[in-house]
Amino acid sequence: MQCRVHHYMKNILVILQILLFAVCGYAQTATDSTRCHSFMLGVGSSHQLDTYLSPQNHDGFQVSLLRETLRMTHLAGRRISFQSLWQGTFSRTANVSGTATDWGGHIGYDALWPYNWTPVRGLRLMAGGAVGADAGFLYNSRGGNNPAQGRLGVDLSASVMAIYRFCLWGQDLALRYQANMPLVGVMFSPQFGQSYYEIGEGYTNGNVCFSQPGNAFSLWQQFTLDIPLGRKMVIRAGYLCDIRQSHVNGIKMHDRSHSFMIGFVRHFRVIGREERKAAEVML
Repeated sequence: MQCRVHHYMKNILVILQILLFAVCGYAQTATDSTRCHSFMLGVGSSHQLDTYLSPQNHDGFQVSLLRETLRMTHLAGRRISFQSLWQGTFSRTANVSGTATDWGGHIGYDALWPYNWTPVRGLRLMAGGAVGADAGFLYNSRGGNNPAQGRLGVDLSASVMAIYRFCLWGQDLALRYQANMPLVGVMFSPQFGQSYYEIGEGYTNGNVCFSQPGNAFSLWQQFTLDIPLGRKMVIRAGYLCDIRQSHVNGIKMHDRSHSFMIGFVRHFRVIGREERKAAEVML
């Protein structure tokens, strides 16, 4: 049984690895010299429901980590940028009576290629597509025969972003809003009442499902403010709203979190091959 489960999950993970390696390899060969890296830590509230484990809503807290890289590419006359987002979360929630506790974790990666334009001075708009993959789990302390639920999915998303730079009290500040919404994808889900033992025994019909906003609506939103601290460091503070929900195979699931985020931003300039040769000649 364990061998069959391992083989079943291994096939899905191989597909995810091929997809992510292809995305990362393309991004590294099509980038400009300026890169922006940010790292943020967040704490907030989490509201969860998974009827595979329990018919009750669970509320609690969530801790989030977010790592972002944003850089311009050579595509479309350097009007298409590349953004990578790594997000990890850990949550602890409980039902209203406090008799059951859920422990959850999630890790996700999104690669985005938005088109850039500047309609007015100081305002930068971006819109484009993205490909993403995520995996997670939810464990219920009173789950009985089905105490845990696994989550795995791949999707194509639409993304919009707006960055407004302005000066206030002699400081160059930047406001940013971003929203990502999955449009089509595939996801793993057991049937309602189906145990993972049955999946391990080979009863896997219908466990890989087609997902779209009608049966798996999700929306990721971020609003941040960048405040310079010295000449090389920028503090970033903001609000993150992450809504994930689905209704497939007779199972209703939603995971809605609201977090306050804070971290830092660093800007780097990568010297290309031609610039490196010119510097060597000058030396």
